[in-house]
Parts: sequence; C-alpha cells; structure tokens
Amino acid sequence: MAVTDRHGLSRPLGDTVQAILDGGARWIWFRDRDLEPEARRELGTDIAARTRAGGAFLTVGGDVALAQALGADGVHLGGRAGSEAVAAARATLGPDALIGVSAHAPAEVEAAATAGADYVTLSPIYPTASKPGYGPALGPAGIAAARCAGLPVVALGGITADCIPACREAGASGIAVMGGLMRAADPSAAARALLAAWAE
Repeated sequence: MAVTDRHGLSRPLGDTVQAILDGGARWIWFRDRDLEPEARRELGTDIAARTRAGGAFLTVGGDVALAQALGADGVHLGGRAGSEAVAAARATLGPDALIGVSAHAPAEVEAAATAGADYVTLSPIYPTASKPGYGPALGPAGIAAARCAGLPVVALGGITADCIPACREAGASGIAVMGGLMRAADPSAAARALLAAWAE
C-alpha cells in the first residue's frame, strides 16, 4: 500500500503515484487530509483516474463522501472509529467496500475487529519520523500479537525492503509505505524493490 503525501515532493503527486503504479504497486491510500475539500477532491480525481487505469485499489483516508464521489474501493478510518463509523461507511460505500482502521497497539486491532473493519494498518512497526507521537516501535512482535484478533494486519512505519521478511514472518498481510516511496528519487524502482522483497 502506497500512502500519499504531497509535501516535500519535487514533482506533482499524480506523477509520483503514476511512477509507483508503473513500478507494480496495486494499492494506493490517498491521504493528504490537510487540503481544502475542493482541492482535495480535484487532486483525488486525478489520483483515482490513474489508480483505475493501473488496475489498482484506491482507499481514501477519512472521508467516506469523497471515497464515494471518487468511486474508490474503500475508506481508511482513524483509530478511534467504532462500529457506528464502520457501519456507516459500509452503508454508504456498499457491502464490498474495503474498510480499514488505523491501529497503534494490539488492543486497538481487537477493537477494530469488533467494530467490523476489514483490515488495520498497525504502526509504527519501526522508528519513523512521520509517526513520532504514537509511542515506541512495535516491531514484528507487535504484528504477531495483533494477528490474534483475526484481522489482516498491514505493517506501517519505517518499512524498508530489508525489514519486509521479518514483517511477513510475523504474520503481516501487507506493508504500507509513505516516505520511502513518496520521496524516492525513482518511485518506480523503490516500488519494485519493496515488491521484490515481499515476493522473496
């Protein structure tokens, strides 16, 4: 899962997403929640078109209405999302929508499972500058503990190609990467390297 972040890029976000898709990624989490609604929708329309053309999944962060407007495959909700929020998102987006929830501890994964989420992102697995306020890194042991809740766990936070084998061995169903893709000199090559490490 490639997590978008337009800040600090020397190129338009759409071009970065395109390069990541060209590198083989098949899941884009459109984040960039600090934009004004109209600007976010305009940027999201571009991202959605590129994602669809690439045969990839699109998840929109935190905005069910925008996810519906963009024809996204699902929405990613904040860590405090309970069963009402998950049910409302599913009612709006349809029974096949992919509803994800952010989690930062195994107990939060259990809560997401109870709420009816389809998957969680668990972070930070490794130290990362983008997640300084969420406590110490959970490591692969955190993934293994979270898997007990029965939900697919997508490992997020400080994920590099070198640590992917440990994440898989601990039971991660996938990985999510922001900075390592968004700010890569060659996002296509970075995506290929991550996917190759997962395949190994």
